[in-house]
Amino acid sequence: MAKKISLREFQETLVKRLTSAKAGETSRALLGVQAGREYWLLDLSDSGEIVPLMPLSAVPLTKPWFCGLANIRGTLYSVVDFSAFQGGEGTPQNADSRLLLVGNRLGINSALLVSRTLGLRSLEQLEPRAATPDTRPWVGEQYTDPQGRQWKKLNLRNLLSQPDFLDIGIS
Repeated sequence: MAKKISLREFQETLVKRLTSAKAGETSRALLGVQAGREYWLLDLSDSGEIVPLMPLSAVPLTKPWFCGLANIRGTLYSVVDFSAFQGGEGTPQNADSRLLLVGNRLGINSALLVSRTLGLRSLEQLEPRAATPDTRPWVGEQYTDPQGRQWKKLNLRNLLSQPDFLDIGIS
């Protein structure tokens, strides 16, 4: 059974590891998240802040994968259910769900609703695997971990530039 830690302990550990990663003290690490049944890796330089799921303001006449708006410290973020956007199952909105704030560097206030965060993953602990054909342009390199889980690297720049991602209105 996995060791349970508080959100505060997780964030403190994450800050320490991020600080040491920026200082070059550790090998290249990626943030791991689960969205639906898929496991994703994000470059720390691309990924934004992780916040617990909060009440969302619904927006009428939007696609089912658009969850609404979140007010995070006075800034509005559009929230996309990352699993549902890709045609997967909808993400349950529970205590494990997280909002991954992305796009700040690109001038887009967007957040991905993910099933849970899985902490930092070192590329040294992952085995590269041959990329299986995938039509989603935001899917990058693929890896397998020692437990046999398959991970996909998320190219946020490609995701945020997709017309389908940006078009939330019902046609």
